Amino acid sequence: MTAVTTTTAVPRTDAGDLPQVRRRRRLSPGRRLPAARLIGPLVLLAAWAAASAAGTLDTGAIPAPWTVLRTAGHLWADGTLPTDVLTSLERAGYGFAIGLSAGVLLALASGLSRAGEALIDGTVQLNRAIPTLGLIPLFILWLGIGETFKIAIIAIVVYVPVYLNTHAALSGIDSRFVELAEVQGLSRLAFVRQVVIPGALPGFFVGLRLGVTGSWLGLVVLEQINATSGLGYLMFQAQNYGQSDVILVGLLIYGVFGLVSDSVVRLIERRVLSWRRTLSN
Repeated sequence: MTAVTTTTAVPRTDAGDLPQVRRRRRLSPGRRLPAARLIGPLVLLAAWAAASAAGTLDTGAIPAPWTVLRTAGHLWADGTLPTDVLTSLERAGYGFAIGLSAGVLLALASGLSRAGEALIDGTVQLNRAIPTLGLIPLFILWLGIGETFKIAIIAIVVYVPVYLNTHAALSGIDSRFVELAEVQGLSRLAFVRQVVIPGALPGFFVGLRLGVTGSWLGLVVLEQINATSGLGYLMFQAQNYGQSDVILVGLLIYGVFGLVSDSVVRLIERRVLSWRRTLSN
């Protein structure tokens, strides 16, 4: 017996065409580039160097990068720059620590209690509406012209964004999580540890980054008011003598401090919030 096989013709719309699988369009930014945040500053530095070498920049107003680097070496060698850098770091550190602590504590008190919100939130919003640097004359009358008023102003500059973003994150916690915690019978401490802190961390880190940047911005102005040391004082003295290279040294150091501190906060944020799947990671 001979087996008979039959074949069924598959209709084709076009001769030789096979079904095409539609590729999914990729909408995410893609893989993070290594040291991506350094690319922009390096490009800016290269453009500055190229313009200086071509002679298109006024060297009296904007000295060349190698001139600024040479000036920084001289200031470091004679001991002026190390002293001023340490003084600025100390002022910024004290003010930042006080402002960070105050911002977190006030946000927790306001975000977890209606009575606390009634007492605190309106006051902080009023403080935010007043330019912080406009408080300098009043704080000089209250605290004198020493270090205390400088640290107090930096603390205010820091605590406002930390409070606002942490409080907003607390207010945005899904109420279903609160109901679940009540059903589970969590204590107040366990509720704060397991629900409040994880929910507030994203907003807290946003406020932390703004606070870090604000501490350096405030320091630039404060160190030019009755100061005898610090990077701001160094720049103010250089202005009186027309030393633009010294001013650029101070500005570049402020910029490096701001970039490094922001990068450190970002790194900590990625480690702490590694459980989140976002566009950034």
